[in-house]
Amino acid sequence: MSAFRGIDAVVFDVGKVLIEWDMRLLFGKLIVEPDRLDWFMANVVTQDWHVEHDGGRDLAEMVAARKAEFPGHDDLLDAYATRFGETIPGNVPGSHEIVRELAAGGVPLFAITNFASAFWHEYRAGEPLFDLFGDIVVSGDEKLLKPDARIFDLAAQRFGHDPAAMLFIDDNADNIAAARDLGWQVHHFDGADALRADLAVRGVLASSRT
Repeated sequence: MSAFRGIDAVVFDVGKVLIEWDMRLLFGKLIVEPDRLDWFMANVVTQDWHVEHDGGRDLAEMVAARKAEFPGHDDLLDAYATRFGETIPGNVPGSHEIVRELAAGGVPLFAITNFASAFWHEYRAGEPLFDLFGDIVVSGDEKLLKPDARIFDLAAQRFGHDPAAMLFIDDNADNIAAARDLGWQVHHFDGADALRADLAVRGVLASSRT
């Protein structure tokens, strides 16, 4: 008998769970010198700065402010605004197959993602996998970021399931801790094989594909 409570729905993070993502992939094409690339990523297009856009800060405003702060980098900052798709090299191996198997088994699917609104909607338009999801809470649309408890509360309200009956999957330990503290079941993502095994133990997915 499983030691886990029953799961009514599975909730995915997107970046680094379903899709690969690395901003250096874009800027590595534009900055040849490794030392300059390291400096640029550590000082100009930083993770903390990018997260402001994930949280709903206006793209044109934040790029203009960054150009003023770091003159001489206008072309690179314009690339951040217009070539975001080049930071996504492909899918996380094995994850999309799990999503499709869950959907085929009738498991309700949802997502909570820290993703800038414009970037998300551009990406989403070309990815039919998300047609399998009942709803997706996007930080840039809601102006709320994981691990803020409010985004999890909003998601639970919209998804229509008790958090204790939903399994939340994320690669970020802080997000996992926040969801667990709010009563969600959680899986700290470290590859599709481990996720498949956990879903099998929980009784929502077969342990091997046929």
